[in-house]
Amino acid sequence: MIGKLPNKSTLSLNKKTIRLISRDPLSFKTITADNGTEFHQYKKIEERCSAKFYFANPFHSWERGSNENINGLIRQYLPKTESMANLTQQQCNQIADKLNRRPRKRYNYKTPEEMYYGI
Repeated sequence: MIGKLPNKSTLSLNKKTIRLISRDPLSFKTITADNGTEFHQYKKIEERCSAKFYFANPFHSWERGSNENINGLIRQYLPKTESMANLTQQQCNQIADKLNRRPRKRYNYKTPEEMYYGI
């Protein structure tokens, strides 16, 4: 899932994260985040969603390896040089669908979608 935020505020992040998790709450047990200020009220997400937050150490991107990998894949569709101001949630959903249907070596060339549904 990819969520479009209107800004980097804690309120925006909390609302979007809770909305995304509520699509399938039983699939979310933990969330590993960086140390951005937008995560300062992570306890509110934990309380609403029963997902435990963990934080990577500063400047230790390898502690969030899966996240960093998917960020790289997303950047194939949304390069850093392009503004995301006009990006819609529908476009985010389309990118997520494409990435979820893309085979991955780490899954023995199954797609994330196949892994999720046990296909």
